[in-house]
Amino acid sequence: MVAALDTLRGWLGRRPAPDTVPVRLGAGHRGASLRLPVAVTGIDRPLLWVVVALVLWGLVMVYSASIAMPDNPRFARYTHTYFVARHLAWIVLGFIGALLAFQVPVAVWEKSARTLFLVSLVLLVLVLIPHVGKVVNGSRRWIALGPFTFQPSELAKFAVLLYAADYMVRKMDVKERFFRAVLPMGVAVGAAGVLLLAEPDMGAFMVIAVIAMGILFLGGVNARMFFLIALVLLAAFAMMIAFNDYRRERIFAYLDPWSEKNALAKGYQLTHSLIAIGRGEIFGVGLGGSVEKLHWLPEAHTDFLLAVIGEEFGLVGVLCAIGLFLWLTRRVMDIGRQAVAMDRIFAGLVAQGVGLWIGFQAFINMGVNLGALPTKGLTLPLMSYGGSAILINLVSLAVVLRIDHENRQMRHGGRV
Repeated sequence: MVAALDTLRGWLGRRPAPDTVPVRLGAGHRGASLRLPVAVTGIDRPLLWVVVALVLWGLVMVYSASIAMPDNPRFARYTHTYFVARHLAWIVLGFIGALLAFQVPVAVWEKSARTLFLVSLVLLVLVLIPHVGKVVNGSRRWIALGPFTFQPSELAKFAVLLYAADYMVRKMDVKERFFRAVLPMGVAVGAAGVLLLAEPDMGAFMVIAVIAMGILFLGGVNARMFFLIALVLLAAFAMMIAFNDYRRERIFAYLDPWSEKNALAKGYQLTHSLIAIGRGEIFGVGLGGSVEKLHWLPEAHTDFLLAVIGEEFGLVGVLCAIGLFLWLTRRVMDIGRQAVAMDRIFAGLVAQGVGLWIGFQAFINMGVNLGALPTKGLTLPLMSYGGSAILINLVSLAVVLRIDHENRQMRHGGRV
């Protein structure tokens, strides 16, 4: 706990009482430590502050988007601060979880990767059991934990990321052979995909597939094998849409959202999202001035938070959000490349996988809100209402900060 408090003071720009930080050496030097200056063993503070800025901006926007929801008879039993209070509670839990995750050496995450993946599969099975999994809007995606609910698919994203990175490190010598290098990984991702589609949660499956594919590519899998896998996945997603009436209707609604048939049906969310963004024009109507959040735009505090940002902050606000996510994704990818350059392959693949995850999910959510992509139930990372997502996002970024921390130690002669 003392180490955690010292780390927190370091994150906030304050040094712990001593001017040095103990760094544990390898197994052959148990009990020994090397003293390195705090400036050397620090973390990427710009990255930390961008994450904090996105989280706090999201908190304000969740409050703005949800404050009028109790006026709707469906949410009449809630207070005006119900959603923002829960969101704030999850943010606090998320930062505590991130602080604890930062204390864990990357080597421990590598050893735990397969176990964590199996745990996530067990939770994905449990959520499908009646009276264990909670059903909301026809989907069984949550497990009730007292006053809170936990979404196992969010943990599955992080677990698949760690498992894929660990798998590529273990299979470096056979990555030119398709069946020995790729098939076992495909089976693991396929198992998670089957469980996610049973909920159903195609959005989470898409994110997991992209994470796994990205790590395979970055890990050096043969290009022909990579494109073959990509074609198989595209064909699989096309079949999922073609043979499911609900998903097929959503595609048709996306292609023509303003038609009389779609505007009040499957295209309703999209049309009102576009109306909200259109009302915002360049500088927006002002914080709290959104009209679409007043029971016109469904899920304004979750999947369509960017539309409320567009209405209240205009094009300037949307561009700021895009810019922050671009910077965050690029910086996380840079940390991963630095780790790979230092021959820390697992750490590098994990960091780059987090960058792919955050960047891809933000891209999909923004594309949906702006009408560039078909409607898909994915939240905006770090900003949208959703406790499990906030918790896991912050933990994964804390792991990236740990990777950067260890990179700095190694560059200055320390060991991790």
